Amino acid sequence: MNKDLISKNKEISISEFFNKNRHILGFESPQKSLFMIVKEAVDNSLDACEEYSILPQVDVKMEKASQDEFKITIADNGPGIDRKEVANVFGKLLYGSRFHQLRQSRGQQGIGITAAVFYGQITTGKHALVVTKREQDDVTYQFEIGIDVKTNSGVISREDVLVTDLKHGTSVTIWAKGKYQEGRQSILEYLRETAAVNPDMELRFTNTEGKTIRFPRTIEELPKRSIPIKPHPHGTEVGDLQFIISEFREDPISKVLQNGFSRVSNKVAEEILSISGVDPEEKAGDLPLKDVKSIVESFTKTKIMPPQTDCLSPLGIEYMRRGLRNVYEELKPSFYSKPVVRNPIVYKGNPMIVEVGLVYGGELSPDENVRLVRYANKVPLLYQQGGCAITKAVSEMDWRGFGLDQRSGAGLPFGPMILLVHICGTKIPYTSESKEAIAQVPEIIEEIKQALRLSARSLRTFMRKRERRSKANEKYRLVAQIIPEISTKSGKILGRDPPDTSKTISKVVNVVLIREKIEKKSEREYLVSADVTNYTSEKRSFTIHISPPNGTSDLDKISIDSLEQAGSKSFTFTITSDSPYKETDFYVEGIDPVYVIGAEALPPDYQMKEISYEVEDQ
Repeated sequence: MNKDLISKNKEISISEFFNKNRHILGFESPQKSLFMIVKEAVDNSLDACEEYSILPQVDVKMEKASQDEFKITIADNGPGIDRKEVANVFGKLLYGSRFHQLRQSRGQQGIGITAAVFYGQITTGKHALVVTKREQDDVTYQFEIGIDVKTNSGVISREDVLVTDLKHGTSVTIWAKGKYQEGRQSILEYLRETAAVNPDMELRFTNTEGKTIRFPRTIEELPKRSIPIKPHPHGTEVGDLQFIISEFREDPISKVLQNGFSRVSNKVAEEILSISGVDPEEKAGDLPLKDVKSIVESFTKTKIMPPQTDCLSPLGIEYMRRGLRNVYEELKPSFYSKPVVRNPIVYKGNPMIVEVGLVYGGELSPDENVRLVRYANKVPLLYQQGGCAITKAVSEMDWRGFGLDQRSGAGLPFGPMILLVHICGTKIPYTSESKEAIAQVPEIIEEIKQALRLSARSLRTFMRKRERRSKANEKYRLVAQIIPEISTKSGKILGRDPPDTSKTISKVVNVVLIREKIEKKSEREYLVSADVTNYTSEKRSFTIHISPPNGTSDLDKISIDSLEQAGSKSFTFTITSDSPYKETDFYVEGIDPVYVIGAEALPPDYQMKEISYEVEDQ
């Protein structure tokens, strides 16, 4: 080989590699690069708060520094960072605390926030600004930090000590070139979708025009914390076993299997080694390659319990209910499906859970494709939708039987619907390092479909009830108009007063009617009068829940007890609202909503109770 050519070969640092291949991490366009900076910082903040059991508060601020340069600041109330670790956390690629832990987390590789700092540095030449304080520290520390590309290490150009009222937390400010815009695949959309699955978070976003958008915290309960577990034998490769053996070279192979893997007891280890023909007492470091291969092959022939699910932190029913209602309530959906949480499945020895939530109707457009909101480990996936397993599962389902329009029974259906699909796992098979889509693995796609079918059935039930209610409304409208008119004309012909038609109407239409009248009392107060009339053939008892869409009421609910046929009951309440008040949302329970005009069925997430959700081992 040419000596001159050999002499030109030299080691490339990881920072140099990503400098020339930044698209691998998602920094592939001006718009997406700003998005990635915010995403990586917010993900870090949420992981840190979750790790230390802190209800998160995150502030994101975008400022325009020049024509194409932006100042991005992300601040949190997390645990803070040891001042000695700041240079590594923000300045060293592939430096992280969770890479070697087998558990669910948003970030694991230690690339994200450092890549964001790196991108800012190479596009503007400016160092990032980090302010951090731990609860045990007396002062707050401020750093200007950059990255030495050659050595892949953080360089602190300035360190200051500040006296602040900050209890604990971290903020990072990055100057970067990019393009800011709102709409789909934007920073605001990412934050909105993040808020939907983190109802325990208080989030504020200030855009480049100084407008602040707030997503309030709606639950004071922290999510289930994931616990690291050992790898499971199923899905283990030869190299994986060799790595575990290298850590326990002097131990008998039987002990290595028990100490290095989950679900491997002494009895299971003996069975594995018996099938492979390896002596249980043989020193692990002395095993030849053929024996290592034989042990790995024996894993699949041995009955081993599925891996523990302590390593997972799914959203759960309550979090999904609150998150969907908090973020999408402004669209006034007519239906929230009960969230679906599937039992764990195992893919290549790693546990995985699929969750689905569905929102339908309201102000969502019926002429567009359903809005598919994809998540992996609580992180929104805004890009590469077409190549994702979630999209494939949704597209392959025939939604026509569930009341949605879908050409040829394939592709994303059309309709006024938001479909939330979340997959959590310890090793999700992403299609790239930027983690924007999940690989189209058949087992995962089929599990997603199972969850979608369960959610779609509840939608079909709702749509059938809505159709019956629509027919009842039309029937009431016609009868309430025709019968009184017949009564009036009959009275004139006979020279008598028109007879009472309320019981006749009750026998024909069979509905309960709720009507409201609104009177403005002051600048912010409105008096609402509601009349309830029983146009059915029997006594009715039920509860009416009062939910102002843009205000607060001094009355939460009212019980209607033994309302006679053709009987009426009236009640009043006061609404306080900062905007013009037009109508109240009434919900009923204790009566089939098909027979009620002027109210809807009580949503499954209304007056949500504190429900603890745990995933149990199969």
